[in-house]
Amino acid sequence: MRTNHEIDYRIFGEEMQYVEVELDPNETAIAEAGAFMMMDDGIQMETIFGDGSQQKSGGIMGKLFNAGKRLLVGESLFMTTYTNIGQGKKRVSFASPYPGKIIPLDLQQLNGKVICQKDAFLCAAKGVSIGIEFQKKLGTGLFGGEGFIMEKLEGDGMAFMHAGGHVFEKDLQAGELLKVDTGCLVAFTQSVDYNIEMVRGIKNMFFGGEGIFFATLRGPGRVWIQSLPISRLASRIIQYSPQLGHRKEEGSILGGIGNLLDGDGY
Repeated sequence: MRTNHEIDYRIFGEEMQYVEVELDPNETAIAEAGAFMMMDDGIQMETIFGDGSQQKSGGIMGKLFNAGKRLLVGESLFMTTYTNIGQGKKRVSFASPYPGKIIPLDLQQLNGKVICQKDAFLCAAKGVSIGIEFQKKLGTGLFGGEGFIMEKLEGDGMAFMHAGGHVFEKDLQAGELLKVDTGCLVAFTQSVDYNIEMVRGIKNMFFGGEGIFFATLRGPGRVWIQSLPISRLASRIIQYSPQLGHRKEEGSILGGIGNLLDGDGY
């Protein structure tokens, strides 16, 4: 028996996806600001303080503290709820913020908790708690790419994450080890042991172009890996931006001629 609202959903698109959530009367979905795409008539929007989960209590100061912690993972103090106040089923849709995949998470089947990168959360059924997860290991916090603080989704309802590029999902067996670029790690279940390991070899560290640390994930548990972190995409766009003077040339002469031929030589 779920304590969170039960919602049905469909995911549309390939590279630029959106998720359509179907709400029965009095059912509610929650989402971050900026995720909304469209909705049927009969759905009421309301801005709330925090995530509206039933797990949070302690009066106004408790709510302020719990909501304030969300600022540490780059989220806002407020979220938006979408409630079906009409008759029959209604639909509301939320769009991905950049090219990639939307990942549906049934928290009831994932032991009630998933730990994910900051800004990964897109939307969820009301009752799902969106909080923060502190990395207790010093090395993991300092060099893990996500710092000491990651996002955690708790409850027994549906939640949706977003990641860049293609998303690879893998179930690790007990003791099985997976080494991942720190930026490519999207999420993992609470049973996975997450740590950081230094790349071996002085040439690999300074000339490999992949950084000097990678994440180690040891099972049992499930992990989600993205092929294109948003930080990598942003870095490449800046690198090719002529306005910032960082266009990557094919060569000093041929590159300049190529720019003139393709209209980029201004």
